[in-house]
Amino acid sequence: MTGIITTGEKRLILVSGRAHPELAQAVGKELNTEVLPTTAYDFANGEIYVRFNESVRGCDAFVIQSHTDPINQWVMEQLIMIDALKRASAKRITVVAPFYPYARQDKKHLGREPISARLMADLFKTAGADRLMSVDLHAAQAQGFFDGPVDHLWAMPVLVDYVRSRVDVSNVAVVSPDAGRIRVAEKWANKLGGAPLAFIHKTRDTTRPNVAVANRVVGDVEGRECVLVDDLIDTGGTIAEAVKVLLASGAKDVIVVATHGVLSDPATQRLSECGAREVVVTNTLPISPAKQFDKLTVLSIAPLLARAIREVFDDGSVTSLFDGAS
Repeated sequence: MTGIITTGEKRLILVSGRAHPELAQAVGKELNTEVLPTTAYDFANGEIYVRFNESVRGCDAFVIQSHTDPINQWVMEQLIMIDALKRASAKRITVVAPFYPYARQDKKHLGREPISARLMADLFKTAGADRLMSVDLHAAQAQGFFDGPVDHLWAMPVLVDYVRSRVDVSNVAVVSPDAGRIRVAEKWANKLGGAPLAFIHKTRDTTRPNVAVANRVVGDVEGRECVLVDDLIDTGGTIAEAVKVLLASGAKDVIVVATHGVLSDPATQRLSECGAREVVVTNTLPISPAKQFDKLTVLSIAPLLARAIREVFDDGSVTSLFDGAS
């Protein structure tokens, strides 16, 4: 049957929602299998119907969904798929959410706010998920929200290998877009031969979404190739302003690197006009032709996801994929 790998008595199946089928197919190719045929469609009132076209009884199921716009639809579809697998007697169900939904709402900034990232974990568990896999969570402590094993994958090896080929490592500075992500920038600096660090001092209004002001650079970037690293780019305002501040501070040029390219409008315009030499993201989320621009490079996360899925299926060590990465 398609979509199934058999090892002794164990069977692996790979199923995908409709948000980013190209990524699921690429993961399947890496695993030398096909995505399980699935019937999925929307009723007239927006309700979602899902049915797997082959038996999943006793299988080790991995459910891939990229939580892109419209995010609430794709969250609901993945929950329904998990429920269908549970009711069809799948032995173990692993949620593969390359971009974890509602990840930025991981704590309360003001009174009477939800912690939506925790709610997502509870929903996955209630639907029937046994395990969760994601890439570069916005806050690593969100792993504790899910009552079960969580595989927190890092895109850094994929991104660093590419960036190393694009810069003069002897003249690089690694820049964090804010003070809160210095730890990630330190890891990047170590991977780039002990490059110096800098960060952008910025202010944010917690009452206004996607609004932050880049004020000044803390650290020496004059004459250096700057690698500006972040976990995601949404509307691009913070990153675009950070690039301008770096160039105004004497940086030779700037490469922007992020795992998740959300790229909500007007990100494409901002990033293409901000002065960055290149913007590098992975394909954890689909990037439509309308969002692409000349300076954008998209790297595939599929080999990393496939290796992690294989380790989980074989009861191996996902951590071994990143030995020496921290």
